[in-house]
Amino acid sequence: CGGSASGKTTVATRIIEALDVPWVVLLSMDSFYKVLDEGQQALAARSDYNFDHPDAFDFELLVSVLRKLKKGKSVKVPVYDFTTHSRRREWKTVYGANVIVFEGILAFANKELLKLLDMKVFVDTDSDIRLVRRLQRDIMERGRDIVGVIKQYNKFVKPAFEQYIEPTVQVADIVVPRGGENFVALDLIVQHVHSQLEKVRGVLWAALASAHQGQPLPKTLSVLENTPQVRGMHTIIRNKDTTRDEFIFYSKRLMRLLIEHALSFLPLKSVTVETPQGTTYEGKRFHRQRITGVSILRAGETMEQALTAVCKDIRLGKILIQTNHDTGEPELHYLRLPKEISEDYVILMDSTVSTGAAAMMAVRVLLDHDVQEDRIFLLSLLMAEMGVHSVAYAFPRVHIITTAVDKRINEEFHIIPGIGNFGDRYFGTDGPSAWCESDGMDC
Repeated sequence: CGGSASGKTTVATRIIEALDVPWVVLLSMDSFYKVLDEGQQALAARSDYNFDHPDAFDFELLVSVLRKLKKGKSVKVPVYDFTTHSRRREWKTVYGANVIVFEGILAFANKELLKLLDMKVFVDTDSDIRLVRRLQRDIMERGRDIVGVIKQYNKFVKPAFEQYIEPTVQVADIVVPRGGENFVALDLIVQHVHSQLEKVRGVLWAALASAHQGQPLPKTLSVLENTPQVRGMHTIIRNKDTTRDEFIFYSKRLMRLLIEHALSFLPLKSVTVETPQGTTYEGKRFHRQRITGVSILRAGETMEQALTAVCKDIRLGKILIQTNHDTGEPELHYLRLPKEISEDYVILMDSTVSTGAAAMMAVRVLLDHDVQEDRIFLLSLLMAEMGVHSVAYAFPRVHIITTAVDKRINEEFHIIPGIGNFGDRYFGTDGPSAWCESDGMDC
């Protein structure tokens, strides 16, 4: 929180840079200005509308959005146009993150909002500096004239600061004088956030393990029909005494069935073709869009051969996600995606999914590259119920497709009864440690 042009965004950006953790969201209060009616629009055009009053903000929407983000859900955030004083037609999709940085002039002015804030920082900047910054911003970036800016400042901005913003410094945990130039204060904030992240990690995964017990599986999940053939192949690959050759052979058979099952969910259009006998046949064809396969290395790479055997000329990408053994968090180490992937249907492949941590990070990577959520298909030979629920909760429009779902994971987050370490059994390598599942990438 802080007065208009106090440097809140600069402080927020420098905190994010110094944190150096994946998945940080910056949410601005400016996105939540209320929609103005015609009379209010006319006042705004004459610089006679008070944008610094609490009534100017849609706190109900703001609290709802922030509450969902803290739960790890994706949300739609309005985009406000300061030139026209209106919300744009398109809203921005924002996804839950490890850290959410929220900034705004009235960030501490609502009781319900205050309950959601884990750490409250007040940016304290001299009023003359704030006025100069506001003049520069409103004239250069928002097309205002200097007379209107000064009029609005004296009539609304300064009184609102004194009445609604400055008093909220009392609820702040930290006051940062001089804003983004106060590196000592910024360092203290970053250290505190890191310490809080360390505390919540163990509690978070323990909570995830029990939160979804007894809940029905999500509608976005599709499990391959448990035919005698499928159950027989699972019997072979789950058996610890199965030889490597047999393990590879029957895993590949399952992968092929899984890929073909997944393709049935892609959008198809009706087409009519002529047969060699001169008659017509009413059929289906995948319509225009490309399909891209993305494997989570290394175990997910084993599914590429089945995908390329079914889909001609498919493009492939790779993501390497491994668990940090000090923090237990998945980390992105390598990324190679085809160009112009944003309009593609993406088949995301991993051999097993236990907690869903690696899968969720991979989905976030695709979303960061503008792939549409409902065009992502997560494929895995085996998933734990916890992983299914975690992915579906965070990304409710991602399609989840697997050959089987096991109910339990143990304290080390291994799927029970499970397959074991799929990558080690497939490639014939020794496991790096006893507690890593799915090649160390989904612990």
